[in-house]
Order: sequence, then C-alpha cells, then structure tokens
Amino acid sequence: MEIKQYIEENRDRFLEELFELIRIPSISSETAHKEDMYRAAEKWKELLLNAGVDRAEVMETTGHPVVFAEKILDKQFPTVLVYGHMDVMPADPLDLWETDPFEPVVRDGKIWARGADDDKGQSFMHLKAFEYLLKNNQLRCNVKFLIEGEEEIGSEHLPEFCEKHKELLKGDVILVSDTSMLAPNVPSITTGLRGLAYWQVEVTGPNRDLHSGIYGGAVANPVNVLAQMIGSLIDDNGHITIPGFYDDVLEVSHEERALMAEAPFDEEEYKKAIGVKELQGEKGFTTPERTGIRPSFDVCGIWGGYTGEGAKTILPSKAYAKLSSRLVPNQDYNKIAQQFIDFFQSIAPKAVEVKVNTLHGGQAYVCPIDMPAYRAAEKAFLQTYGKRPVPVRSGGSIPIISAFEQILGMKSILMGFGLNSDAIHSPNENYPLEQFFKGIETISYFYEYFAQENK
Repeated sequence: MEIKQYIEENRDRFLEELFELIRIPSISSETAHKEDMYRAAEKWKELLLNAGVDRAEVMETTGHPVVFAEKILDKQFPTVLVYGHMDVMPADPLDLWETDPFEPVVRDGKIWARGADDDKGQSFMHLKAFEYLLKNNQLRCNVKFLIEGEEEIGSEHLPEFCEKHKELLKGDVILVSDTSMLAPNVPSITTGLRGLAYWQVEVTGPNRDLHSGIYGGAVANPVNVLAQMIGSLIDDNGHITIPGFYDDVLEVSHEERALMAEAPFDEEEYKKAIGVKELQGEKGFTTPERTGIRPSFDVCGIWGGYTGEGAKTILPSKAYAKLSSRLVPNQDYNKIAQQFIDFFQSIAPKAVEVKVNTLHGGQAYVCPIDMPAYRAAEKAFLQTYGKRPVPVRSGGSIPIISAFEQILGMKSILMGFGLNSDAIHSPNENYPLEQFFKGIETISYFYEYFAQENK
C-alpha cells in the first residue's frame, strides 16, 4: 500500500490518537502537572506498542520521565534514534485563546491546541511513519524512540540519562522534527541551531515597599534601576555590550552568507505576519542572518511593584526579570552565563542589591550537508514536495541536540514541518493538517533513502 493511501484510510484515527496526547496538559515547568507528565509518558508507551515496537518503557530521570522504545529488525541495518518531547509550554494567557488549549479542534484546515505543532504533532508524525513502514514490510532500518519530558525547561536531566544509557541509545543518526520550514511550498532542512543562556535577576532596593510620595526622588526605585540596567545591555547598533561576548563567535563566510541570501524572504510579509512596522537588530546583517548566524539578547519577562487593578502609589522593594541570549557556534553557554553575571552585577548602582541565577542553557549545533542522513532527508523532501529543500540556520534552540553529539557521538538531522504562523509558545498554537500529513509521508521516504545510503 502506498503511503498516501495509508494516510487517507487512517486519517481520522491518526487525529484522534494525536488528540488523546494533546488533551493531557503535560506542562513540564509547573509542579501541579507532574502527574500529567506520567500520563503523557504512559500514553506514548501505549501508542508505541500499538505501532509495533518490540519494547517500550517509561524510564525515570532525576526530573520528569522519558519514554524509550525500539524495533530491532536486523543488526546489519542502520539504526535511527527518533527524538521528540511530550512536554509543552504553559498555555497562559488563557483569555487570548479562541478555544480550550487542551481540547484540540480542527478549523480552517488546522489543528488548534497547545502542542499541536510543538512537539506533540511533529513527534507523532514519526510514530505514524514508523507504523506504516512496519505494517507494509518496507522498513529497512532499526528504529529507537526517545521521548522526553523536559525540553521546554532546558532538558536539564536528559544528558545524565544519556550518559547512563549510552549503549541503549546507540545508533547511526538522530532524527528530529522540532523545527520549521520556510513556507508551506518551500521545504527546508535546519542545518544549525543557536545555543541558549537563560537567567533570572532580582534587584532589591529598600527593605519594604515605600510610599512613593514620601520617598520618591530620594530612594532608588528597583524597577527603574532594572530597566536602566537592561537598557544598557544593547547599544544603538544592536550590539550586545557584555565584555567578551563576541570573542568566540564563529563568523560565517561571505560565500555562505551569499547562499543563505538565496532563500526566499519577503520582509514586508514578515512584518505584516507579526504586526510590526519596522524591524530592528544588529547593524550590518539581514533579518535571516540576525536570527540564524548572529547571537541575540532579549527580556523574556519583567515584573515588580503593584500590577493590580487601579492605582497604588508605592516605590517597590524589588524588581525581577527573566533574560535570555541566543548563542551561535563556538560560544559556550557556561562562559556566556558567567560573563553576563559579572557584567550585570558590575553595572549595578550601590543603591540596590542584585542577584542573578542561571536557569538553563545549551550549546549551538551545526549539521553538515554532506552526511548520508542529510542526503536522505533531501531526497525525501524532493519526493514529497517536488523540489529540493533549502538548508537554513534556525534562530531557535534545542539544547539537547548538541548534548547528543557530545555524549552519544551522533549527529542529528532536523526535519521540521512547522510554519512560522503556527504560534508555538503563544496563544492559539496551530498546525496545518497538510503539514502534518506531508510530514508523515516525507519521514517514511527518509527511511527508504537512508537505508539506501547505508548499503
């Protein structure tokens, strides 16, 4: 049976099984959902066993559980380790969702729900491609699955798990769908991921909230100070001012930048899609370069003082912020984390006390375009979309990908099918049905071509 026919005949079942996963609010960052993480793991175990794996286990880590499964057909076959994650971002703010984030609906040709794309929908494509190949006796690769529960909080405990289970996870390549394509009709393969460093800062002024009329103008306001300190971290040219920050940045050649420029990019459409009138960033680089080959620095959240209804005239005692930096190859996130801490504390006025905690981070990753897995992925996209995929460097981070290479000695191939319009991490996350079903089809072809590359 051809893959398209199999998808069409099982379309409703595929969606209902995916929806069962989505309905579990597996929010890894919130302790209230710890049991949901185990529910999601057990559901993955059930689905994997039903698809035909030899074994599937829910395995403990120091944090949330992982699911491991495998199908070993022949020791002479190449082995693919499929990686995905079952955890999702919080759904807040709930009032901006048009429908319940954990009750998936299909509307306008899209699945609307938290995790529809990131990463339940995209991970699920691999399960169904595997199911098809196995049931139709077309699988010529051994397949292992590793579904984790902490990707959205930095995969903190997965490296330790990988160190402990190197032999169990051994394979030839890691296959991942947790990235995006340039456009529905422009297939692409992510060949690079930026690294990440993430902090939370606390600025303390007076020992209690003060009356702003009595003390305002005489005592440093921690919120004001924090805003000024953050504002000094990027100069007028979009350049990050932390000393030594750019020392290890791997500069991309003019030749590679020219190749990147060949990828289709409509700046006006880009601005329209996100509702802004002007783009900003580091001087001397295009928008795709700023998000792919250059580091960045952002405030992810900031709070302090009175934020309730109406007015309360106080000078707050404390102010807080969550800050992150996307890093490029050669930048070590541990080194950058310490550079930020040292600099941020050095620029603090004596009127306040500053505390900085590093929450998590990960190294950048680069995928060679001449390895067998890349060639197999390229052929698979060509088969499904009728055009060769464009190699792109993503601005996002998947911290565990670089850890996989360091610990397991395997490269990852990033075959993502999400779109920029999917609103991952935001209210009204969605995933087009066409992308979902084409992903299943393309992944099935990957196995065919990867087996051929390894004969």
